[in-house]
Parts: sequence; structure tokens; C-alpha cells
Amino acid sequence: MSAPIDGVYLSGTLDLAGMFGAAFAPFADKVRLRTPDAIDDPETVRFAFAWLPPPDAFRRYPNCVMVSSIAAGVDSLLGCPSLPAKSVVTRVRDDAQAQLMAGFAVWHLVWHHRNMGAILADVRECAWRWRGTPLDLAPDGRPVGILGFGLMGRAIARAVAALGFPVFAASRSPVSDAGPGITVLSAPDAVQQVAEKATTLINVLPLTQATRGILNRDLFARMPRGAVLIQLGRGDHLVEADLDAALDSGQISAASLDVFATEPLPPAHPWWRHPKILVTPHLASDTSPEFVAAQVVQSLGEVLAGRIPFNAVNRSNGY
Repeated sequence: MSAPIDGVYLSGTLDLAGMFGAAFAPFADKVRLRTPDAIDDPETVRFAFAWLPPPDAFRRYPNCVMVSSIAAGVDSLLGCPSLPAKSVVTRVRDDAQAQLMAGFAVWHLVWHHRNMGAILADVRECAWRWRGTPLDLAPDGRPVGILGFGLMGRAIARAVAALGFPVFAASRSPVSDAGPGITVLSAPDAVQQVAEKATTLINVLPLTQATRGILNRDLFARMPRGAVLIQLGRGDHLVEADLDAALDSGQISAASLDVFATEPLPPAHPWWRHPKILVTPHLASDTSPEFVAAQVVQSLGEVLAGRIPFNAVNRSNGY
């Protein structure tokens, strides 16, 4: 029997061993993951399990052939200066996680579409107040835009289309099998085209140099007046001051925000108390530690066998 393959937990913010140690325990015959201080010979380390690693995190490990994110996002790994050029970078891909994301997005869509915040305020006052005619809110006249059409974006698009909303999605690559009620745009200005149609815009883009700050004044100005933003991507997609200005002017009527440039969102931040913003603490979707551990071990086996795992990241694309 061959010895377990050495790996290292790398994070400047999280106790990954505490979070995932039990999940990797069933694979003790295959992998041995330890914290950096427990690694006696860094040259034996063949893979890293990482999230927000320090800038020099990888320098000690010259034989690291795979770096796995603990989640779907990889921007903190790809942006690490010491990330080995030869390492395959992988991320979590979980269909169940995508369905959780879709349900979360649909909940926020319906919340804004049916003005549930105002209705619940009426309920707290025991006020039987009629707020418009439901027939005026028919979904077929309320196009929804989705930025990003990967695993998460596809799941959201199908869930939204199933409710009768016309869906327009921006994708980097052409898509031929989007599904009924879904139109995918893949032109260089696809994001702008989708924004122009969207009475509600849902963002699930990956964070890359091209998408950083993409939710900005210019994009908001293209949207129909009074549109809604549902931000589920990465905090750095959004230019905060531009959203504040769009809400103040009425160009954007409301926003749901689940991700932020600074997390946790500071208690003093005005968005907690903004009447047009619904804040949630980065909980749109998740996957189990057991699923993550099993996928990491599977991917490592593929890499060591000379194959590219299905969840490998294209570094040139950033996702």
C-alpha cells in the first residue's frame, strides 16, 4: 500500500483544519493534510487546500501540483503572487450548491417583484392595505437578466424561466442548449445588452480583472429606470458609491446584496439600515465539507494520473 499523499492547508483568515479535518478523515489512507507548522519536509507536499492564502504561502512547496479552493471562487488563489505556475487550480463544482443558489435568487426576485418588504411592514402594523393589482405584475412582462452562465447561472436561469419570466443571460461563450424561455448573449457587450433589458439584474459572474467593478454607474444607467439589482457574485464586482447614487436617483429602485468588498459588513455600514437594500451575510449557497473533501481527493487522483480534472480552472479566463 502506498503512503498517503501530503497536502497543506493554506489560509490567512480561516482555520481550514478545524473546518475540514473531519471531512478528510475518511480519506486518511489517500491524503494527509496538515497545517504549515506541522509540515516537516515541504518538498513532500503535492497539493494545497486553500482560501485567501498569504502572498508567500506557496513558496515553501516546490512540488505542489494541485491547488484546490474550498469553494467555487478562485480569485484569491489566482491573485496570490506565489501560486506555482505548474499547479493545476481546481474549485468546487456541486449541482446541489447550484440549486441552493437558484432558490436563493428566486426568493429575492419574488421579494422585490411582489414588494414583500412593504407588505410585511403593513402586516406589522396590522394594516390591510392593497398594493396594486397582481395582474399588472405578470412575469412575462418583467425580463430578468443574469450575468454569468456557468453552473450557478444556468441553475438560476432555469428556475427563473420556470416562473414565466423572460430570461436574458450574458455568457463569455456561445450556448446552444440554454433551455426554454432563456436567451443567451455572448457578444463582447453581452453584459451591457442584458442590463438594458433587465427589470431585475442578477449577478453571479466570477471575479476577474475584466469583471472587477462591472456593477457601476454606466451599467446602472443602461438598465430600465426602477430596475432591481440582486448581487450574488463577489463584493468587488460592485462600485458601492455608484449603487448609492443609483438608489438615491431612483434609477435602481432596490437591491439585494449577499456579498461585499469587506466581510463581515461593518455594523456601522449604512447598507444595514438602507430602506431600499436587503442585506444577507454571504449565505446564498454552500456545499458540505464531506462533498468538498471527496471532490478534492478525486481531483488529486486525476492530476497525479496526468489528466485534467473536470473542475480545473482555466487560468487565462480566471474561472
